[in-house]
Amino acid sequence: MDPGGGVISEPHFTPIPTMATVPITVRGLQKLKAELLQLKGIDRHTVIKAIAEARAQGDLSENAEYEAAKDKQGFIEGRILELESKLAAAQVIDPATLDAGGRVVFGATVDLEEEVSGANVTYQIVGDDEADLRLGLISISSPIARALIGKEIGDVADVQAPGGVKSYEIMDVRYV
Repeated sequence: MDPGGGVISEPHFTPIPTMATVPITVRGLQKLKAELLQLKGIDRHTVIKAIAEARAQGDLSENAEYEAAKDKQGFIEGRILELESKLAAAQVIDPATLDAGGRVVFGATVDLEEEVSGANVTYQIVGDDEADLRLGLISISSPIARALIGKEIGDVADVQAPGGVKSYEIMDVRYV
């Protein structure tokens, strides 16, 4: 109590929110860094030069080259900010150093057999930015990856696909 008879409350502190980490493989990290280097080291300078050349042509109100260059500059600067943010939040996971006891985790390479057709597929579970189905790289946030996480060899994962539920038996799990 304070001398005037009121209650003294404890100071209230609002915690500063922390940035969530984003899982990414070493290969994915290198890919993002290379894109950032390209944007900062080459593309940014190229578009600045294009803007200067378009300005030299005179009236900017009817200058399509100037508008296109400014649009491209906006895209490049936005992408640079996005990449820097992702890199700052990146949690790099090297699958080769994992020992998950045969369980499917981020970074694992999984051999699957589709139960109805018997078709075999191999996927590696990677970050959202590095996913490429043609290369067998599936996003950690994809339905199939979410169905596989935590499962082991011999388990069956049921995945809701556009054509209905598909069941995959896990044939092998590797950390490479």
